[in-house]
Amino acid sequence: MYGRLVGRRLPFLYKAPEEGLKVSALCGGRNGLYLEGSICGIPCLMLVDTSANVTLVRTDLVQKLKENFICTAPNISLKTATGEKAEIRGKLDAAIECGCRKFQHRIYVADITDPCILGLDFLQKFNFTVDLEKNEIRTEGEEMPLFSASAEHSKLCSVLAKEKTIIPARSECLIQGVPEVSGKFRYAVMDFPSQVSQKGVLVAATLVDLKREAIPVRVLNLGNKPKAVDKGAVIATCEPVVDIVARPQEFSESLRLPLILENLEGLNEEQRTAVKELLQEFQNLFSTSDSDVGRCNMTRQRINTGNHPPIKQYPRRLPLAKKEEAERLVKEMVDSGIIEESSGPWASPIVLVKKKDGLTRFCVDYRKLNEITIKDSYPLPWINDTLDALNGSQWFSTLDLKCGYWQVKIQPEDKEMTAFTTGQGLWQFKVMPFGLCNAPATFERLMETVLRGLTSEACLVYLDDIIIVGRTFQEHLNNIRKVFQRLQKANLKLSPKKCRFFRKEVSYLGHIISADGVKTDPEKTKAVVDWPRPETLYDLRSFLGLCTYYRRFVRNFSAIARLLHKLTEARSNFNWTKECEKSFNSLKQALTSSPILTYPRTDKDFILDTDASNEGIGAVLSQKIGNKECVIAYFSKSLGKPETNYCVTRKELLAIVKSIEHFHHYLYGRKFLLRTDHASLRWLLNFREPEGQIARWIQRLQEYDFEIQHRKGTLTEMQMRSLEDPVKRVANIARMQRKSSEWKRTFP
Repeated sequence: MYGRLVGRRLPFLYKAPEEGLKVSALCGGRNGLYLEGSICGIPCLMLVDTSANVTLVRTDLVQKLKENFICTAPNISLKTATGEKAEIRGKLDAAIECGCRKFQHRIYVADITDPCILGLDFLQKFNFTVDLEKNEIRTEGEEMPLFSASAEHSKLCSVLAKEKTIIPARSECLIQGVPEVSGKFRYAVMDFPSQVSQKGVLVAATLVDLKREAIPVRVLNLGNKPKAVDKGAVIATCEPVVDIVARPQEFSESLRLPLILENLEGLNEEQRTAVKELLQEFQNLFSTSDSDVGRCNMTRQRINTGNHPPIKQYPRRLPLAKKEEAERLVKEMVDSGIIEESSGPWASPIVLVKKKDGLTRFCVDYRKLNEITIKDSYPLPWINDTLDALNGSQWFSTLDLKCGYWQVKIQPEDKEMTAFTTGQGLWQFKVMPFGLCNAPATFERLMETVLRGLTSEACLVYLDDIIIVGRTFQEHLNNIRKVFQRLQKANLKLSPKKCRFFRKEVSYLGHIISADGVKTDPEKTKAVVDWPRPETLYDLRSFLGLCTYYRRFVRNFSAIARLLHKLTEARSNFNWTKECEKSFNSLKQALTSSPILTYPRTDKDFILDTDASNEGIGAVLSQKIGNKECVIAYFSKSLGKPETNYCVTRKELLAIVKSIEHFHHYLYGRKFLLRTDHASLRWLLNFREPEGQIARWIQRLQEYDFEIQHRKGTLTEMQMRSLEDPVKRVANIARMQRKSSEWKRTFP
């Protein structure tokens, strides 16, 4: 059971409304009966009121539902039994969920105390029966408990200061408190005692969990002098409230702001207070749940296919279990306002991909649509100019949007082009889906428009990566405020768990940004340093193949690698000696020296070389500058036990996917050259009806624009055999996956 801290409105912050009043009579009080549920996905307790002829929702609860909120003229008013009146602010058709059922109903918005009041109109429409003897409500055989705010739940308890605390003048601080009487409930601070109020000290609203050792109580000193709170003094009173049962993800991010405040290192108390006030002022800018996604009002995604006729692809047959999962995901997206029914001539198939956490990612295969789409040539920013502009700054903050693509709406006449089918019904996206080839250009144009006039001086943006800078603390604070105001005006939302504020050093675009300037992220050079010692001739050739390609960048490369090359000669036995170990380590040290790694240039195409061995995978990202190919970064990864059993082609595929994911911030949204020593991978994107892991890899790669090129080099006999029939080789992988799935279905 959790509680809600409720403090009084501060006198200097409170502004009485010119008309109307708070309808305090329209609340349950301590004798009301409440039902657990949600409105449009937002969990809340709903007061069941058989004397109310309409269903009401509190005004602040619908602020996140602006798209569905219909404002009305103030010509309708409510009247309570005591004669009080309250104006209706608006109305909306909402999805009300309680128990295992969901109901669509027209509700009215008003300034009431409770989050929601279920009126007689709702109860009669859906045949609800209220049983006061059993404290439950029933409809069509389903019984749901009602909770009372009276009796044992209304007992008050004092909260005592754990230790003596000095509160600075006109400042707020956290005081650790302990309940006077321990019990089985978790309490909520409802008010502060009069003796505290008389001292000019007020308690703010906070959600607390009394099962913790101490209760953090926010206390504000309104006076011009410091105030002392003695140990054992009563600082608040609390009472138990009913548990609110909700899906975990609904509150997964709602408490992120306190965590952000706790992670502000290196700030004094005055600076922390300024940051806290800023974040609280713009708290509506931060997403509170997975369904709390902004809807940008500044641009829409267009899909221009010229005069090409519509493309209709038939749905791929899904196993029964996957079909049920697909229908469930479709329903969730419908309820969240992401998709809607379609009646157009377009249709693309779907692919269900299992994520590492066991959940399912819903993907649409837009490869055919992307082929006929006229590409948007809007340029992405120059990464090197972006990094150079950061020099001289002392403070840094990075921002990340919540489901950035889903905050951009689709042009109404183009929605039908995003249509997909699961075999039952045809659906289309209302927002920009993942997988469209022009999505990066649309998003970059949007972000540059939103932040126009602030870039270079206050902030920099590359797609959805925003960094805010400042030479002084106050300048940085002002710059954050300016960016917040722009994002708020565009109706964009941030993901609090991915934002970093007021740092002296941050990671941005694969670099470490600090007051000293720009330096390479140590994770890049660590990939080469951690390359495992070769155990076989094939492992050594893979390593040397990766290194030899860049021998022109290493002084005395031939001398360093001589012993290793000699070991790869056909007539030699693989005998790893101390001299080989020394040569191996020296070569790695030479490859990771600073002169090799250069800044990326967006006027040059990226080149990604990948390779795989029996023990690991690796890659080198480079660009051709002049007549030389300059290394940008390295990547390597050891293979897990299941991955070591992959065939050569599958390992090479894994190397490509993992390398592209690792260098996502460089490669996403621009064309690049992918070089590999395995020619069969050139047939990767031509697969029809991919399944399992292959489907997941293709779906991930279709977001990128690249050309596969075979890198010539010495091949082993095993590699030569695999190149004889590359299509058959890769097709065997899909065939084995289908057999594995059939085996699991036969013998679960």
